[in-house]
Amino acid sequence: MIQIAIDGTAASGKGTLGKSIAMRLELDYLDTGKLYRAVGHAILLAGKSADDMSVQDSAELASSLSLPILQEDELHSAEVAMQASKVAAIPEVRDALLQKQRDFANNPPSGKGAVLDGRDIGTIILPDAPIKFFVDAKPEVRATRRHMEMQARGKDLLYAEVLADLINRDNRDKNRTIAPLTAANDAFLIDSSALSAQEVLQIALDHISSLSVFNM
Repeated sequence: MIQIAIDGTAASGKGTLGKSIAMRLELDYLDTGKLYRAVGHAILLAGKSADDMSVQDSAELASSLSLPILQEDELHSAEVAMQASKVAAIPEVRDALLQKQRDFANNPPSGKGAVLDGRDIGTIILPDAPIKFFVDAKPEVRATRRHMEMQARGKDLLYAEVLADLINRDNRDKNRTIAPLTAANDAFLIDSSALSAQEVLQIALDHISSLSVFNM
């Protein structure tokens, strides 16, 4: 059974890469960011913000989540992303979700293996994963991608607002004291700034095929 860890910045293409690798290699896939977004969404549904919630209440929301998280358009709003970034800095929330992620990776539904993407997969969740990637791109490129995604969902936001939110998210993720966003020492780095999703996938597959841990 194989485990593949993919980390990276927002809108860098790590999610698309994770889903594509999982589909190509017939592995199970978990977008761990959806777990934090689901907690942030639940907080908003309660009419509150992460700043108003007690640590205990936030952790209880995280503990109550069940996998898989169903895809919901609401999870992709800028407001939910902001709440998700805030709760992700709470150690008790991270502890509540850590075991859920490891359980999925160690016991994937198919039994063949799992691909997890997020921001601390290779460093915290699956530090012993034999295959690790870190995906990044220039902020302006990522903001353009995110802006296009949000426009496709009918969200009318200015590009400048999307870029500012993304940079703020980067700063929170990289500078939090618990599990900051950083590349694992043994991660294979991919800069997707000038690459298509297919090109990123091919680079990743070529790297996987060069390793002896997985027979493609």
